[in-house]
Amino acid sequence: MWNVLLSFSGMVALIQLLFLPFFPESPPYLLLQKGDKAGCLKAMKQLWGEGNYHTEFDDMMKEKAVTKGTKIMNVLEVLKEPSVYPQLTTMLLLLLSLQLCGLSATANLQESIIPYVSLGVAISELISIIFCSSIIDYFGRRILLWGGYLLMALILVLLETSLLLSDQFPWMRYCSVILIFLFIIAYGIGP
Repeated sequence: MWNVLLSFSGMVALIQLLFLPFFPESPPYLLLQKGDKAGCLKAMKQLWGEGNYHTEFDDMMKEKAVTKGTKIMNVLEVLKEPSVYPQLTTMLLLLLSLQLCGLSATANLQESIIPYVSLGVAISELISIIFCSSIIDYFGRRILLWGGYLLMALILVLLETSLLLSDQFPWMRYCSVILIFLFIIAYGIGP
């Protein structure tokens, strides 16, 4: 049944593609990039219902005034811009570090449980994305980075301990899996 599970993300993407034409463009996109004030107000009413959106509209107009001389770049232009190479390299290394760290292989689990661990890893990444996006404005990036790294260090110490004890206590392997999930959540919230 793995083919059904793997095709699920494709089905969700297909549903999104089918319904996408019925949704309006983003109001900031319409105003800031297209310069369409009427379309922006129409999209606000369609997305948020009837109401007074003058405050939000004024904020977008201020942002438009601030970014007036700034050139909007597409993805290829950003990738060709040497001034963003350090940021892109850092982002790429952070993304690859989690994929290549081999945490899932350290738990020493039975082969029949590994698909569930992979599913748990994906759910952990989803939880971390939702949780981080909801708290980043409140705490700020610096606190989330420090807290994430400290939490990751603590989880790695506990993971090493559980791995050392897994030969004596077979149930410690499941603790290792839970710690891997927590590590992924801490990674997603922090770095």
